[in-house]
Amino acid sequence: MSRREADLLLYGASEVATPVGPAPLTGRRLGQLRVIKDGAVAVKDGRIVAVGRTDELRRSFTAEEELDVSGQTVVPGFVDAHTLLVFASEGFRPEELRMKIEGLSYMEILARGGGIMKTVRATRAAPEGQLVRECLERLDLMLLHGTTTVEAKSGYGLTVEDELKCLRALRRADEAHPVEVVPTFLGAHAVPPEYEGHPWDYVELVVSEMLPKVAEEGLAVFCDVFCEKGVFTPEQAREILSAGLKHGLRPKIHADEFSDTGGARLAAELRAASADHLLCSSEEGLRAMAEAGVVGVLLPASPLTTMLGRFADARRMIELGVPVALGTDFNPNCPVENMQLVISLACYCMKMTQAEALAAATLNAAHALGLSDRLGSIEPGKKADLVVLDVPGHEHLGYRLGTNLVRHVVKSGVLVVENGELIY
Repeated sequence: MSRREADLLLYGASEVATPVGPAPLTGRRLGQLRVIKDGAVAVKDGRIVAVGRTDELRRSFTAEEELDVSGQTVVPGFVDAHTLLVFASEGFRPEELRMKIEGLSYMEILARGGGIMKTVRATRAAPEGQLVRECLERLDLMLLHGTTTVEAKSGYGLTVEDELKCLRALRRADEAHPVEVVPTFLGAHAVPPEYEGHPWDYVELVVSEMLPKVAEEGLAVFCDVFCEKGVFTPEQAREILSAGLKHGLRPKIHADEFSDTGGARLAAELRAASADHLLCSSEEGLRAMAEAGVVGVLLPASPLTTMLGRFADARRMIELGVPVALGTDFNPNCPVENMQLVISLACYCMKMTQAEALAAATLNAAHALGLSDRLGSIEPGKKADLVVLDVPGHEHLGYRLGTNLVRHVVKSGVLVVENGELIY
């Protein structure tokens, strides 16, 4: 029998470990991985063509390039379902760690003109080219830690031109980098100082000027709102997200992070792609999300860096049937580029199993971005986004803390990280 041709064959894996669709995975299905011992993956034209045991695939395929991954574990590329990737580096806020240690809350720092507003001032002053360069540097770090697809929000411009500038920078970064960038418009991240006391006037600006221009240039896939006490009310969030829908942007929502504002219920009402954070969501809101199929994107690094002393109740969400995904929430308040750390925090702080956390960081995260039909798992027909971990089994992911386990990364069938170094 003649052998089929492949571009790349990974073989000899101690494990190939992957969630299996259809997405999203809920309840017990979240923790049910397909694990192949002595596994192999064949890739052709950027897509996975076969997954199985090494002896079977080596008999069936001849490959232009072979990668011996003996003793290592192959998992899907990580999908980071929530970041604020684009901001000026001058907008990092290391001084705020001391403020938090001294007892100031996130919202108190914001009220003093720090937090988001410091980063807004820096980002408004930065040229687009600088934002592109800095996005590319951050994407390199993410890729080295195994992230192959990332959702990226604007939100540090808060004027028409500066929000467009940020989204254009994201588009340019996506075009220049192997990591796939999925853009989200977050013009409603905060009410800027020039609209202080007049939040509805700012909502009108977002609805009547920002959204039409974002849609006209095709700069975003999603529209998001920070729905929180002291930021945007559920009524204001509904106004913005409904307007976004009219422009073809699917809704996402920062929901119930510091208090139960009804964000989870609003996400269910609008059938949002996801509701993110969810630390304070009511049982009613979570049940509504489960019924509507809204993904709960959990961000355990965020309450860690904000020093909230609590985490989202992942176990209850899984019991209720909410599709759970993970993200870093990378931003100046949560400077975490590493999805491996997030997976560990999901295990240690939210009591998710390693298998659940892996599925939440891959297939379910892809579903939160509307991409689970083409990436997020190691299955024939899917994009060949693969991470090779230098450990003998997937349960080391989540268990191991503070170490980059990534040996190789394949993005769309191309080896882009080899032996821990960028080669694209």
